[in-house]
Amino acid sequence: MLRRKFIQGITSTLSAVPAVAGSTKTVSWQVEEFSCVTCGVGLDTMLRDQEGIVRSKSSYEYRTATIEFHPKVVTEKQIRAFIEGLGFKAHD
Repeated sequence: MLRRKFIQGITSTLSAVPAVAGSTKTVSWQVEEFSCVTCGVGLDTMLRDQEGIVRSKSSYEYRTATIEFHPKVVTEKQIRAFIEGLGFKAHD
């Protein structure tokens, strides 16, 4: 079920994120539950479509995600909750 929700999210049409002025913050987390390369690619695609996310680079091989975001728009807690809502677990 989670995989289906994840795949549907990847393939759905999402609106572009508006540009936000101000400084960004970058975090790198370990990500559990990646089962294939598509998981990392899909996670990046879905994160970049979220408001406040500038870029995301995930690695299936290393089980990591590095995310650059605008902290005035979205918090680390919100990003982790989004990731967990997709069926993954992100931690330091």
